Amino acid sequence: MLLRVGFEISFQSPQPAPMVAMLYMHPSRDATVKKAEQLQVHPNVPISTYFDIYGNRCGRIVAPAGRISFRNEAVVEDCGLPDLQVPSAMQAPVEQLPSEVLLYLLASRYCEVDSELKNIAWNLFSSTPPGWARVQAICDFAHKHIRFDYQLARATRTALEAYRERVGVCRDFMHLAITLCRCCNIPARYCTGYLGDIGVPPAASPMDFSAWFEAYLGGQWYSFDARNNTPRIGRVLMARGRDAADVALTTTFGVNTLTSFQVWTDEVK
Repeated sequence: MLLRVGFEISFQSPQPAPMVAMLYMHPSRDATVKKAEQLQVHPNVPISTYFDIYGNRCGRIVAPAGRISFRNEAVVEDCGLPDLQVPSAMQAPVEQLPSEVLLYLLASRYCEVDSELKNIAWNLFSSTPPGWARVQAICDFAHKHIRFDYQLARATRTALEAYRERVGVCRDFMHLAITLCRCCNIPARYCTGYLGDIGVPPAASPMDFSAWFEAYLGGQWYSFDARNNTPRIGRVLMARGRDAADVALTTTFGVNTLTSFQVWTDEVK
């Protein structure tokens, strides 16, 4: 299966401002690329790339005063299969986890492991079998507990606030599920990327970048999605991190306003 993925995003700035743009596909997708992406910036300003501490590809620019637009598109190959399901994947004791995954057990900006969610997690999930079944139970809970509502999105909402308010968007579902996993000693990390309506009825909401998360079970990372809560086809990863703060699409060191936003993910017939 071939997928055409891309976006066009514009901002308005009152004065020049440095920006970090995390608008590329993740390097792990490089082997699947059939038509290479090329980030276009208008007006044409220099952009330099680097890799952050999580292995994400990032760009640095100085946005001029006025309007600036970013556009990118690529064609990638996908296996066409839903997310891998391995119900037998086991949870390792913390002392046996690789050192590099311990970071994903700790509290982060939006995932307050060191809060009342610790007791809530153990009260809710201590009776579930450790491993895949426990992560799925956490997804089931977050999926039912939070009501999806674009109109009530808030960039500052944390996992604990999502638990209390019971409303949010895809990032809120993931932050709650990630935090509950970490509270149960299961490493979990936040993912963002493209996810089109492939193999499912078209969504009524406008196309956006999607969030999901990965849990470390059986010696590897597996994708889970507490919002959709069903295996999906065609996830195209852009970035990973501890939570949404680590994978912001753009970070501006100054003032700007988002003026337009389009995302597409289409199967190439």
